[in-house]
Amino acid sequence: MKKLIAGNWKMNGSMENALNLAKDVVAGIQENTQLLENNDFLVCPPALHLAPVRTELTSAVSLGGQDCSPFDKGAYTGDVSAAMLNDMKCDYVILGHSERRQYYCESNMLIKQKAEMALEQGLKAIICVGETEGEREEGREQEVVGQQLLESLPEGASADTIVIAYEPVWAIGTGKVATTDDIAAMHAYIRAQLKSNAKDGDKVRILYGGSVKPTNAAEIFAVEDVNGALIGGASLQAHDFLGIAQAG
Repeated sequence: MKKLIAGNWKMNGSMENALNLAKDVVAGIQENTQLLENNDFLVCPPALHLAPVRTELTSAVSLGGQDCSPFDKGAYTGDVSAAMLNDMKCDYVILGHSERRQYYCESNMLIKQKAEMALEQGLKAIICVGETEGEREEGREQEVVGQQLLESLPEGASADTIVIAYEPVWAIGTGKVATTDDIAAMHAYIRAQLKSNAKDGDKVRILYGGSVKPTNAAEIFAVEDVNGALIGGASLQAHDFLGIAQAG
């Protein structure tokens, strides 16, 4: 399967920055169309930048939201619904990112509700899972990730509706990267759980995230069951973002 190279721009950039970044990503792909032979591309800007960024993208780059509401509509000030993301021509939405789990105390049940709303609107849900450094030191990484995964999976989870992103919390934005052995063990564990709990679980893409850069991407992508990357900081520079795809 093709790798999914997904950029999570988080809460960064002005409108001008967002438009220039989108233009640079598209231009870089047009200059090196061979990238499309093995990669699908996705960018997830802040919600306010979705509409303008969309105007700069071609069919080579999908658009995604960084979160969505568990509600379809109504008096939920500040929320962005899955229907609204669909209206913005989004194809994906990131759910359950560790920053949402940590800073906003999002539960597995809430993430499942959001994922089900996303699926109702035809969006693919990128469901994030990952353990903290303390949980890994206690030897509980598979227990923690397994519970997050199984309790967050929406009804109707399949290779056509979900993507899983494994992001060890201790490696996000820290410069630390899990060893290839660590990544291989966790991705194999996630794959086994998907085979038992999702339709076509052997075909669901599993992304790795956590300080992925052009300099370490080739080694990470060589690991079995790593089907792409969810990229934070490195996605804010088109050269680095596309360099990660090139490395694979």
